[in-house]
Amino acid sequence: MFQKKTDHGYIKVFDGVERKTPVYGDKTLMTEFRLRGGHELPRHSHPYEQTGILIYGRIVLLVGQDEFEAGPGDTWCIPGDVEHGARILEDSLAVEVFAPVRPDYLPESR
Repeated sequence: MFQKKTDHGYIKVFDGVERKTPVYGDKTLMTEFRLRGGHELPRHSHPYEQTGILIYGRIVLLVGQDEFEAGPGDTWCIPGDVEHGARILEDSLAVEVFAPVRPDYLPESR
């Protein structure tokens, strides 16, 4: 599967948080998150492992009891079933890969 970059197809998750799944396979799914400064991604958990990279901006990741201030190029891995969230310090773009595939993140056109 190949996908050209486009600004279309983002879905509002929370105020200041949008996501889009440009590509996915049988075992992994890649999602882009547009994050607006001054907002938060509430703490939550799910069974999916997620690895990510911050493309631009600054966020504070809250994973379990740990906090990590991420800047451009910083990476992370969050195990499944671990509570996590984020404080968005400035407009940011994060790309995350989920395994196994999250059915709730699949584009409707599948």
